[in-house]
Amino acid sequence: MERLKVLLVVGNLEMRRRLVGILGADADLDMVAEANNAYTARDKIIECAPNVMLLCHDLPRMPGITFLGKLMPQRSIATVVIAEPQFEDEAYHAGAKDFIACRNNYETLENENICNRLKKAAGAEWIAAEKRACVLSAAQAHRSAGNEADMTSIIAIGASTGGTEAIATVVRGLHRDIPGIVMVQHMPEGYTQMYAHRLDSEGEVSVKEAVSGDVVKPGQILLAPGDKQMRIVKINGRYQVECKHGPRVTGHCPSVDALFESVARVAGKEAIGVLMTGMGSDGAKGLLAMRNAGARTIGQDEKTCIVYGMPKVAYEIGAVKWQVPLEQIAQKIYYLLDKRQ
Repeated sequence: MERLKVLLVVGNLEMRRRLVGILGADADLDMVAEANNAYTARDKIIECAPNVMLLCHDLPRMPGITFLGKLMPQRSIATVVIAEPQFEDEAYHAGAKDFIACRNNYETLENENICNRLKKAAGAEWIAAEKRACVLSAAQAHRSAGNEADMTSIIAIGASTGGTEAIATVVRGLHRDIPGIVMVQHMPEGYTQMYAHRLDSEGEVSVKEAVSGDVVKPGQILLAPGDKQMRIVKINGRYQVECKHGPRVTGHCPSVDALFESVARVAGKEAIGVLMTGMGSDGAKGLLAMRNAGARTIGQDEKTCIVYGMPKVAYEIGAVKWQVPLEQIAQKIYYLLDKRQ
C-alpha cells in the first residue's frame, strides 16, 4: 500500500525535530515536506499534494488555525492541529479533523499516538486514493480499447459554492484522451492559480489558469482567471480562449454564463456543458443557450450538491437534459462522447 504523505507545519525548531523523529519511525508515513510558516506550507501543499497535514497553531506571521480557515474553502486537506487546549473549538471550526492539546511540554507528544491519529484523520481520503489508482488503470485500459475522444469536441464546466471539491471529484475521473475543457469556478483573483495547481495534481489531465490565446486541447483544462471573463473563439479551426477584464455577468467575474454563451455560439452541437453545485443562477441561461444550440447538457443532482442553486435554476428552465450525481459526472461525459447523443 502507498505510504501516507504527510506535511509537517511547525514553527518551533525543537518541536519540529521531535515530530520528525516520531513520524519517521512509522513505516506507513512518508513526510514529503516541512514548513515553519503558513506561506511556505501553502506552497508545499501545491508542490507535494500531501494526504494529511500536521499543523501547529504557534506559527510566525500567521497563526496555524487562521491559515487552516483560509485554506479549507480552496483546498480541503485532512489536518491534525497541535495547540494549547483553549484553541480546540477554534481548530475544529476551521476544519481540523483532529486536535492534540500541547502545553509547551514536547515530551507529552510521544504519548499522543500521533502517527495513528494522522492515519485516522486521512482515513477515507487515503483509502480512496489507493482505490482510485486501481480504477484509473482499469479505466484507461478500457478506454484504449474503444474509440478515441472526439478531437473536435469541447467540454465546458461551471461551478460555485462547493465546487472546489466537486470539480476535483470529476477531474479524478478524467483521462488524457478527454477533449479540451474550459471551466469557471467562482473565485477571487489569485486563488484560481493556486486552485489550478491543485487540480493539476489530482489526476491524469493537466490544468492551468488560462491566458488569452491558449488553445483548447485534449487532456487539458483551462480555468478562467479570478478577475477576468473567459470566452472561447474559433481561429483556423481550433478553439482558443479570450480572457479579458469586463463587467460582471449574472453578478460574477468570471461568469459561467459568459463562458457557456460563447461555447453555444462557437461550438454548438460539438459541446458538452456541465453545471455543478453553486448558489444563485449563474450558468443557467448559458446552459440553456448551449442546449438550444445542440449541445449535450448535464446538471449535478440535488442530493450531491452542497448548494442546489445554479443547477436547480438550469433544470427548471429546461437547460439540463441529464441530472447526474457528482460521482457519475465523469462517466456520463465519456458516455455522451461515445454515443454522441
